[in-house]
Amino acid sequence: MAALLLLGFSSGLPYALTDDAFRAWMTKAQLDLSTIGLLGLINLPYSLKFLWAPFIDRFVPPFLGRRRGWMVITQVGLLLAILLISAQMASLIALPVTERSGALGALTITALAIAFLSATQDIVIDAYRTDVLEERELGAGAGIWTAGYRAALILTGVIGFNLADRISWHWVYALMAILMAVGIFTATWSPEPVRPATPPETLDRAVIGPFLEFFRRLGWQQVVLTLIFIILYRLGDAMVSKMAVPFLGGKGLGFSDADIGNVRQGLGLFATIVGTLTGGAILSQIGINRSLWIFGFLQAVSNLGYYALAIAGKNLYWLIAAINVENFCGGLGTAAFLGFLMSLCNPSFSATQFALFSSLFAVGRDLLASPAAGEIAQRLQQYVPTQPALSEMIYLAGSDRKGWPLFFLITLIAAIPGLLLLPFFAPWNTKHDANLDDG
Repeated sequence: MAALLLLGFSSGLPYALTDDAFRAWMTKAQLDLSTIGLLGLINLPYSLKFLWAPFIDRFVPPFLGRRRGWMVITQVGLLLAILLISAQMASLIALPVTERSGALGALTITALAIAFLSATQDIVIDAYRTDVLEERELGAGAGIWTAGYRAALILTGVIGFNLADRISWHWVYALMAILMAVGIFTATWSPEPVRPATPPETLDRAVIGPFLEFFRRLGWQQVVLTLIFIILYRLGDAMVSKMAVPFLGGKGLGFSDADIGNVRQGLGLFATIVGTLTGGAILSQIGINRSLWIFGFLQAVSNLGYYALAIAGKNLYWLIAAINVENFCGGLGTAAFLGFLMSLCNPSFSATQFALFSSLFAVGRDLLASPAAGEIAQRLQQYVPTQPALSEMIYLAGSDRKGWPLFFLITLIAAIPGLLLLPFFAPWNTKHDANLDDG
């Protein structure tokens, strides 16, 4: 359990550095909203990790075994890549805005490498967690790992955002790189599974088997609807998440990095943990289907908290309320969504199938939500409404917050398509039974 706690920390740390922390640095570097949204695509490897997950299953490093060997390889790579991007950040900030294109391109490649190594580490740690835990330990092991993961997000949020106001972001990244040593040391002394899994005999079996089983079990029509749902279910929530830091910071309300870190990364993540635990408890009573309906609706409506904050302006109490409501409801949605994804997996192929499902979720979060949110927010700031009522109620033309209220209403609309798919495979009065034991 101690190993899983620290491996969860190692898994969460690099993701945080390519998510809110990276957007905060881009805001400080005075990049425009379209560029900030477009650079959200660096997290694309999280959407595509199922493509190389079978290779991680098939090939064994020459040291520390099949799982721990890959852990150390990815963690050493992450430590070096984060140190490199720290140096690149410092160099880019020192350049005039007109001379940054080349440096920004090199930095983007390094950020993409961090995301690739981080996604690969997640594949390995997920597989190790599956291999090392006995059946009676699964619940506790998953909870302990999640606690470590969230601890990393809180560390990079609260401490990172506060330090950024004092020592600048590139020094924060250098400090976080050193903390990746926690994962390296943990991987070397982590216990081996009592019953180590045997690698697939051929690459064909590792790659094709899990996908054929899934299509045979559900049928192609149900599979297509399910995969589209996975992409769209949290789209509106993801759009808010991708633009929250620029909105709260220099592109909107003007809160300091310390305020954003303390509230969004501190209280907000705590609210997410409470929401996830609450959602899990409710899910066990009402089932997956009804949880998807109720929590999905609450997740969508919670975006109105940011709309209210945009109308109210820079107000710490409104900030605390909006972030806590949105994160708590997001935690509820996470509980239902993870329960749904796990129910889809056949126990014989759970590692690769879960990698596929989590990758598709990342498609909605990173490939669709991030660039779309950035482009919409940028265009709304440039748009001049012709109706005075529109300006006063949802646009706020002439203020520092112009366009943001309308943006958050658009995110509410973006949540609707995912909810409209629920009747097709998660009817309110039908028990969810996607996970069938067919051997």
